[in-house]
Amino acid sequence: MSLVVVLGVAVILALRYMGLRLWQAALCVLFGFYLNQTAAAPEVGRMVSLIVAAISNAS
Repeated sequence: MSLVVVLGVAVILALRYMGLRLWQAALCVLFGFYLNQTAAAPEVGRMVSLIVAAISNAS
């Protein structure tokens, strides 16, 4: 399953059950789009890949 799908499901569940407001989710999405356009984007991608690999290796 794609990480995008997992994160999308997590956002939907947070909106529905954890009281996350729609504007808060939209703010996080906008932050992600703008972060993607910075010099930090490759490092963030590497960090996420390492975390996903560590989780998949642990189980």
